[in-house]
Amino acid sequence: MKILMLTPYLPYPLLSGGQIRTYNLLKNLSKKHEITLFSLIKEEKEKKYIEQIKPFCKKVAVFKRPKSPWALRNILLAGFTPYPFVVTRNLPIGAKKVIAKALQQEQFDLIHAETFYMMPNIPNTRVPILLVEQTIEYLGYQSYVKQSRWWPFKPFLYLDVLKIFLWERYFWQKAERLVTMSEEDKQYIQKTVANPPQIDVVANGVDIAFFEKTKKRLPQESTVLFVGTFKWLPNVDAVKLLVGKIWPKVRRDLPHARLKIVGFSPTKEILAFARDSQIEVLGKVEDIRTAYGQSHVLLAPIRSGKGTRYKILEAMATGTPVVSTRLGVEGLDIMPGTEALVADTPEELARLTVRLLKDSKLQYRLAQAGRRLVRKRYNWQSISQELDRIYQELGYGQKG
Repeated sequence: MKILMLTPYLPYPLLSGGQIRTYNLLKNLSKKHEITLFSLIKEEKEKKYIEQIKPFCKKVAVFKRPKSPWALRNILLAGFTPYPFVVTRNLPIGAKKVIAKALQQEQFDLIHAETFYMMPNIPNTRVPILLVEQTIEYLGYQSYVKQSRWWPFKPFLYLDVLKIFLWERYFWQKAERLVTMSEEDKQYIQKTVANPPQIDVVANGVDIAFFEKTKKRLPQESTVLFVGTFKWLPNVDAVKLLVGKIWPKVRRDLPHARLKIVGFSPTKEILAFARDSQIEVLGKVEDIRTAYGQSHVLLAPIRSGKGTRYKILEAMATGTPVVSTRLGVEGLDIMPGTEALVADTPEELARLTVRLLKDSKLQYRLAQAGRRLVRKRYNWQSISQELDRIYQELGYGQKG
């Protein structure tokens, strides 16, 4: 089949969850389908990564959007048009015309759009659209705005939340079919949208062969790891919660414990955590497996946002035990106490982390159970096969 795929990022390098997902799907789906990829970039230097994508695509085209999300154009469009900020920052000039031309020149079987905010770039067309929602943006932004201390901007932020609420639902109904990452997201859409299209759950995955090569070289000091891209607001909130409310309680019981914070684009506030000699802020690392290999526990105190968490799947594939919240493991087939330890309050998260750091047998049991789970349920080959089935049903079904 001929697929036109639209993504709000170039799926390389593998820095964010979205990039990891799209890259691995491209690698597997390209074995059966001819894929044309249209992606957004922020800087010209990103074009060098196109070479990493070309082996999986018939054609790769990129459109430049403002480097800063707070560019004046984005702010003005969000303030004086019906679109929310998350849409205006992903509306590059001229993209819609180029996509319209491609649809005229090629007989595509379907359009695969990653995220609802790529949908405004698609012109009117009879080609069926598969919309893949990696998260429910409205819920994530609503949670962020509630916790935000930008009081003078709150009216504008709440207006933007309302716009997201309305436009998400509009584009969900414009698509012929939807894909979510979890059953919870699917049920949310079904409850909030009248007559939604068919919705399939296609979970995220992990490169098991890559992460199982992780060499465990655990230090003598108990080491806790946090992993997350800090351009994703729920990760910023989670690491602040960890350092501010959870970590002091861990240190009270384990004075020599160490914390590693790993993730792309740490803010100045996050970098400042390293003033504590027992906290290390590494930012972007060359090989994330090294961080997993040197850590006893992954702590993911996620309390906002939707979707599924790559960091948890990666940790399990490396044999690193996980402590997280119910929201953090939502959408994953994790049984609390079997594949991970789960709690929601800072006090309980700290208690479980200390318990795990003190109990090597529990660490081993959770690590083995986590590995079994990702091998069985979260490998990219089986996930790609599920998406291929949807392609076949949607593309050929429309023609039939």
